[in-house]
Amino acid sequence: MLYQLREYQRAMLNPVSDWAIATSRLYSDPYSAFSYLPFASRVSAGLELLYRLGKEYEKPEFGLRSTEIDGRTVSVAEHVELARPFCRLIRFDRLLPRGLEERADDPTVLIFAPLSGHHSTLLRDTVRALLPEHNVYVTDWIDARLVPLEEGPFHLDDYVGYCIEFIRHLGPNVHVMSVCQPTVPVMAAVSIMSSLRDPAVPRTMVMMGGPIDTRHNPTEVNAMAMTRPHEWFEYNVIYRVPDRYPGSGRKVYPGFLQHAGFVAMNPDRHMVSHWDYYLNLVRGDLEDAESHCKFYDEYNAVLDMPAEYYLDTIRVVFQEHLLPLGQWVVDFEGAEIRVAPEDITVPALFTIEGELDDISGSGQTRAAHALCISVPAERHEHLTAPGAGHYGIFSGRRWRDSIYPEVRRFIRAHLDAYDPASGRTAKTRPTRTVRKGARGRGRAA
Repeated sequence: MLYQLREYQRAMLNPVSDWAIATSRLYSDPYSAFSYLPFASRVSAGLELLYRLGKEYEKPEFGLRSTEIDGRTVSVAEHVELARPFCRLIRFDRLLPRGLEERADDPTVLIFAPLSGHHSTLLRDTVRALLPEHNVYVTDWIDARLVPLEEGPFHLDDYVGYCIEFIRHLGPNVHVMSVCQPTVPVMAAVSIMSSLRDPAVPRTMVMMGGPIDTRHNPTEVNAMAMTRPHEWFEYNVIYRVPDRYPGSGRKVYPGFLQHAGFVAMNPDRHMVSHWDYYLNLVRGDLEDAESHCKFYDEYNAVLDMPAEYYLDTIRVVFQEHLLPLGQWVVDFEGAEIRVAPEDITVPALFTIEGELDDISGSGQTRAAHALCISVPAERHEHLTAPGAGHYGIFSGRRWRDSIYPEVRRFIRAHLDAYDPASGRTAKTRPTRTVRKGARGRGRAA
């Protein structure tokens, strides 16, 4: 019922938002007589703020049309590499001009974006930094309200299956990066692949700000999941998608509830930000106002999560801690397989945390090292980014200036295939020609 009430609210707010922005323009357009009235700038700014508070935010675009490679501007095209009911694998194709053909052999990086409320475009800055020196792919999760009911449910086990499929599609020379929530299913995917001796296991795993073991320094987010019974979430945050959407009837954790939770974590900060936006509009400081708009265009755009996946995550990750306890069993390809990180031997592991992360507390991601006991010590690395919050480890100045250079160095330190039996690495063929030969070597090994 709550979802339907929210739809009625949106139906009423949309005309108000449209009126607010139209009237705001009336008081700001230099060709309008109203713009010369006293307090016109304040009226216009107030109405524009009302518009932004009441408008409906659609999924943003990545908008990455070009990148800079060796001092040359190179066009970038966004393509769908694989399409599945709940996710698309997006490839950012660098259209290399003559003279840069050898850059097609740059390392391939598969970024697993979080399925935790925001769209994958939240990682725009992550992709932008990687593009000049890497072939980049990213998971683009589909809003559950847009997935028809006949596609069936989507559980955490299905998420793990998607991870394995995408890694296999790009492996074995792929480098996997998981940001926040997907660190857990990616760890499970690589563990299962390692247990099955899959030749497509990735070269490296970069895990950033994820809840590998939420018993370390629980945050407010963790505490909420740990202090309420599992049934509470099912009865209080799960609703059915209304009729107007393709996913009508599907049970979801609605995006608008998730957004309310995001705002509730730091209400004062958001109030100050909106007030500063109003003052910037009054002063005519359009550069700062535009920066505010870009941030909230992304922050306010949310998606519905499949109920099964969300409830599985609450239980497995936050309440029962099945991954660090070694008790997580995943249904994969018709068989029940225990997630055994101790079976991981090939990928090198790099964990990254933010010193001020209030979503995944200090030590939660680093806990991955204690689980991957079969990875040699020299292939483990950890970085705690000073002064960085949760979003700062993959977006913004700290990511670009301090964290990305370390990720780049780590990937290039582990480009070659690693043989755990001998403890040696072997030179591999370039990325664009590696697949057939690499799979053959994997079987022989």
